[in-house]
Parts: sequence; structure tokens; C-alpha cells
Amino acid sequence: MKKISQVTVRRRLFFVLVAVVIGFCALIVRLGYVQLWIGGELSAKAEDSWRRLIPFEGKRGEIVDRNGTKLAYDISSPTVYAIPVQVKDKAGTAAKLAPLLGMTEEKLVTLLSKKSKDVALQPGGRKITTELAAQIRGLGLPGIVVAEDSKRYYPFGSLASNVLGITGYDGGLTGVESKYDSLLKGIRGSISYLADAAGRSMPETSETYQAPRDGLTLELTIDQSIQSMVERELDQAMLKYQADSALAIAMDPNTGEILGMASRPTFQPDKYQEAEPEVYNRNLPIWMTYEPGSTFKIITLSAALQEGKVDLKNEHFYDPGSIEVAGAKLRCWKRGGHGSQSFLEVVENSCNPGFVTLGQRLGKEKLFEYINNFGFGKKTGIDLGGEENGILFKLNQVGPVELATTSFGQGVSVTPIQQITAVAAAINGGKLYKPHVAKEWIHPDTGMVMQQFEPEFVRQVISPETSKQVREALESVVAQGTGGNAFLDGYRVGGKTGTAQKVVNGRYSASEHIVSFIGFAPADDPKLIVYVAIDNPQGIQFGGVVAAPVVKGIMADALPYLGVEPRKDQIPKEYKYPDVPLVTVPNLIGKTVSDLYEDMNMNFQLSSSGKGQTVLRQAPAAGARVEKGSTIRIYLGAEGGD
Repeated sequence: MKKISQVTVRRRLFFVLVAVVIGFCALIVRLGYVQLWIGGELSAKAEDSWRRLIPFEGKRGEIVDRNGTKLAYDISSPTVYAIPVQVKDKAGTAAKLAPLLGMTEEKLVTLLSKKSKDVALQPGGRKITTELAAQIRGLGLPGIVVAEDSKRYYPFGSLASNVLGITGYDGGLTGVESKYDSLLKGIRGSISYLADAAGRSMPETSETYQAPRDGLTLELTIDQSIQSMVERELDQAMLKYQADSALAIAMDPNTGEILGMASRPTFQPDKYQEAEPEVYNRNLPIWMTYEPGSTFKIITLSAALQEGKVDLKNEHFYDPGSIEVAGAKLRCWKRGGHGSQSFLEVVENSCNPGFVTLGQRLGKEKLFEYINNFGFGKKTGIDLGGEENGILFKLNQVGPVELATTSFGQGVSVTPIQQITAVAAAINGGKLYKPHVAKEWIHPDTGMVMQQFEPEFVRQVISPETSKQVREALESVVAQGTGGNAFLDGYRVGGKTGTAQKVVNGRYSASEHIVSFIGFAPADDPKLIVYVAIDNPQGIQFGGVVAAPVVKGIMADALPYLGVEPRKDQIPKEYKYPDVPLVTVPNLIGKTVSDLYEDMNMNFQLSSSGKGQTVLRQAPAAGARVEKGSTIRIYLGAEGGD
């Protein structure tokens, strides 16, 4: 065996020592790197693995009308969570919570036994009252946490339900609640704590509260008062005519701002599960498509006037009751026709053969150019989900018959929002605006306006001069034509009726119609335009009979509300059977009973109360315009008495 020298041993010991020193230095460097350089990062990762979060949503932003009236907002509604590993007595905890949450003990034990870091005790523990939350907190149950939460509240019930929409667990589902969900819902907050691998809370650590950030307040163009008027009139129409459905839109024609939008049947947003899905998923004013009927004649009229194809007052047309086009006989709604009439009377009488003639004068290229420029056949872009396009003939499919029927609103399919947007352009000076329901975003704490939605001009469709002619013709329709039931004493109202056969199983129905009316006022300077359509009303099915009074009812309240003063320069109404003429209420105050009936001239009926021989008060007041035969209420007393 070879003997190892001392030199070799010392050399080997030296190398071992060097290796140990190098290894020790490397360990020191590594420890320093871990401790000083990446220690914070590793600690954060470790803490992340220990941290448990109980999330909860921030307060959802309010939705208010154009005057600040709250239409939708959150109210406190906490949610009960459990941290299963911290619940030692699961059966006892379940027994105490079950009667409070309206859940079975078995269900709660199952939830409390889950292998999750936290679990919501739902359905009973979700969105509870603040009183119940305080009661549960007072029990001091280990592992049970009541986190702040909220639920959506709609103070006006079903008002503007399809515009507002509905919300679910994850945010907005329909309406503006969905369209603007990202800014309404705010930023989520949480309660966090540190726990070991078994889920037990670490000693000498505390919970951390991360406050949520509330969503912004959304101010709509909707006016709660006008919305209420719209819905009131729709309710009355549905009750009277037992229709399948009904809808209405009220708009500022000069901006595209929607002041009111509603449909029937309706629903309550916070109880939407009680309604049929098609009711809360379909906003009829933007979703429903149908043949518009005679309201579409406004587009043909506008195009013909703009192109100089007709002189309304000086040019005449003879209507025998029908017109033949390419072998097809297209009839007027009036059996036997209207005979000789001016083209203004063609508009007043809604004469189909007359409008066919206007369409023929324009030709298919020019007529469909205007139809497209007015926005038909494509979405308006309103800031609500579920809008439909409508359907137009492709130009290469338009023959003589298709041109003729399109001229009076048959064979094309439109949405209500397209219809009112287009007619607004026809009467506002020719400017097409994009309709919208959002007005501005407001910071919930400071009240500062964060963003405004300005009117969005799309294009100039017709000239202001042509638009003026259209307004005058449509005012004449209400005063002297088929729109008489929309006549409003003291206000210059223009409008157009519509009655369209429904298509059922691919065929035109002889018994089912969609009747409509579109009206605006004042006719010389429009401030409000209203469109109403009623689907399959029972009984009489004419737009002028069914829909026009609905528009009149809305305008009768909305125009004074908007500050539009009554005037005396309107076109006098041509009364036709069974119209009831308007008469002026006389001043009866101070008259004696013996004088009354002599002065009444059989225009009114009287209803009296009180004792005495002298009229002290009356209603309606002197000077009011009411239907002939209306009742005047008088209060009698002693002359000079109370």
C-alpha cells in the first residue's frame, strides 16, 4: 500500500477547506439574496397562499331621470358567508341559522361541510335585510361572516322597466343595466384574513377591509313624468281594447333624446322572474318589426316634395277607389274612393292610390334612396340591446308592384324606433339624429359630471323648406283629415295614422291589424313627437280611432308640462260624424239659478251643489274649451256669501 505524504494530505485538506469556504460564502450570498433581494417577493407569495378573501360588490350606481329622480338604486342587503374549517359545531350552527334563513338544517350542514375556503349560505342567506344581518352577527357564531352587500330597488315598480332592464348575480342583463354595466357596477371590495393550510385563522393576525368603489350615477334622457303619462295611456288602451300588445315612444325630435319609452305587457325589474321571458327580454319599441302602414307615407311624401314631384295645393288627383299596377289592383281603404281631390287632400285622406302615384313619379331608385337615408333597413344605434334591423326589398327585387306597395307602407318591415327617428327628421328641419337614452355620467360622491352624451347628428335628409311643407301637410291631417282624434284644442298638432294588416303564417290576416299613430307638436316648431302602436286591438281596428286618442292623451299632459303654451292660430278642426265639437265654457260666477239655463244655450249640462241661488264657483273655469254637452259643476250659495 502506497504511503500518502504529508504534503499531499495538507494539499487535500487545503482544497477541502477552500471548497467549504466557497460553499459557505455561496450559502451566505444565497441567504443574503433570498433575505435581502427577493425576501419581500417570497413573503408576498407566501402571504398570498395564506390569504383568504370574502368578496362583496360595491354599491351599484344609481339610475336617475333627466331631472335627478331616482329610477333604480341599491339598498343594503347583506349576504351570509361561512368559513367551513372555522365552524367546529356544524350541527349546532345549522340549528341556530336554519329558522333565521328559512333553510333546512340538513342543507346548511351540507354547505358548512364543503371543502371550500368560504361559501355563501344561499339562497336564504343572500341579500337579507339589515335587521336580520344584525341578528345573525349578534349570535357570534365562529366561522360565520355577514358581508355587506346590496340589492337593486326600483321605486316606481314597473315604470320604464324595459329601458332600465334587469340585473343578476353578475351584473346587468338587459336594458341600460346591461348596456352600461361596467360603469354602473363599480369595483369589488373584500374582507381578507390569513389562514393556515387547514383554513384556521392565523394567530396574532387581523382582518383587512378593502372598501369597494361605488359605481357612477347614470342620468337618462327619460323624464319620469312623461314616462308616467305614456304608461298611463298605454294601460288605458290595453284595458279598453284588450290588445295583444302595445308600445309607445316619446322623443325630443331636435336631439334624438328619448323622453319616454314603454310597452305592454310589462314587468317589475326586481321581480322579473314572475313574468314570461319574452316580456323582460324583448323591448318592443326597438325589437318588434312589422309593416308600418300609412305612417310610412310620411317618407314617400317627404321624398316627393324634396324632388319636386308634387304640388300639394294646386295639383289634383282622382281616386276611383283603386289603382292597377302590373295587373294587380291596389285598393284604397275607402270603398268607392275619394274622387277628385288635391294632393294635400290625398295626404289628409291617406289615399293609397295617390301615394302609389307619388312613388311611381319618384321611381324605385330615388324612393329607396330616401328610405335608406331616413335610416330604415338598419339599426338606429340606440344605446339599448336587442335592436332589430327591419326588412326592406333589395333594389333588384323591386318591381312595379313592390314600388307601389312600399309607397304606402306595405311589404316593408320597420321597428318603432326607426319609424319615430325617421319622422322626427322629416319634421325637425330634415336632420336625422341617432336616438339615445343616456344623458350623462355623474360621480356619486362629488356630483361632478364625468361624461355627457351630446346629440349625434347623422345626416341631412331633406331641406328645411321641404320639412316645413311636411309639417304643414301633417297638421292638416289632424285638423281636417284622418288624424282628427289627435286634435288638441289650443295646440298645433301634426300627425299621421297607420293601419297595417298583420302577417300570420305567411299570409295577410283579414282580422288582425297593427294600428298606429305618430304625432308631434307644435306643428310649426316641434318640441315633442310621440309614436304609438297597438297590436290586434279588439273591435274597431283603425289607427285614427284606436291609436290617435292615445297620442292625444299623452300630449295633452306632456305639452303643458314641457312649458308649451296653448295658442289660437291652429288650423280649425273639420268636424265629422261622430266627432263632438268643442265649445267655450261661459262665465257663470255671480249668475242666479233663474239665469243659468237661459245662458247655457243647450251646450252644457249642469251639476250643482250647495244651498243658495247664486253661483260662487264653477269647474271647468270660464274660457276652457270642452266637448259640447259636457257637464259644468257649480257651487251655489248666497250672493256675497261663502
